[in-house]
Amino acid sequence: MVIKRIEKLGEKAIQTDFAKDVIRHIKKNKIFNIVSREIERIKTKKLMEDIKKNKIPNHIAIIMDGNRRYAMGEGYHPYKGHEVGKDKLEEVIEWCQELGIKVLTVFAFSTDNFKRSKKEVNHLMEMFANDLKKMVDDKRIHENRIRVRVIGKMDLLPDNVKKAAEEVMEKTKNYDRYFFNIAIGYGGREEIVEAIKKIVFDVKKGKIDERSINKKTVSSYLYTSSLPFPDPDLVLRTSGEERISNFLLWQLAYSELYFSDVYWPALKKTDFLMAIQSYQRRKRRYGK
Repeated sequence: MVIKRIEKLGEKAIQTDFAKDVIRHIKKNKIFNIVSREIERIKTKKLMEDIKKNKIPNHIAIIMDGNRRYAMGEGYHPYKGHEVGKDKLEEVIEWCQELGIKVLTVFAFSTDNFKRSKKEVNHLMEMFANDLKKMVDDKRIHENRIRVRVIGKMDLLPDNVKKAAEEVMEKTKNYDRYFFNIAIGYGGREEIVEAIKKIVFDVKKGKIDERSINKKTVSSYLYTSSLPFPDPDLVLRTSGEERISNFLLWQLAYSELYFSDVYWPALKKTDFLMAIQSYQRRKRRYGK
């Protein structure tokens, strides 16, 4: 009981402005940064060695949460968090390739996010449009033969985002080494409803027999149907929130879930590798 009270007092203490200011000064210390980087390098190397001895997930899905909270905690404008988060995504793509993870699906913008302020939504849409345009001529995309797809309700997106999405999808449609899916204007329930409508339409047209409809039929009408591994092996969510938030509801029926306390822009390679290591341990425990 006494230990728990001390822990709670400690947690409250580090949340004070004074404590946060002290922590910021420590992080700016040159020696501290050198030591931290070396510890991180050694830890990363050890994790990589252990992970490569076991089964690597084929498909990882990520709910990239905590951009705005990260920015505010660092004293930045909330929008800055989205920009730092974009850079983090580029790192994670490289980590996936390093491990041979074939499919990466990220939740970038949900249908619920349209409820945010018009200014923030416009800022995000402009960022999506610019990033998708850059992917069209990104050497890394073409050298690594990454097929890029934007999944979600495209009709809800501004014309500039739709045009950029269509262009990068057309340019990469024949690639099959890696698969990168960006969920923009996406909702899991909306995806299932859309699939049901398409199935009903095809039944009426006589393309399929309603008596033959099964789980495979439904899966074939989802956004992920063309992927070699449509269902994620592992779903990672950052920021400490422990919920799915309407993401890939059908596909993650048997996925392993991992919740990290760090905000998305602050995710380190060791955090990412620990999520994969947790997945591997669970699989070994279940005898899979």
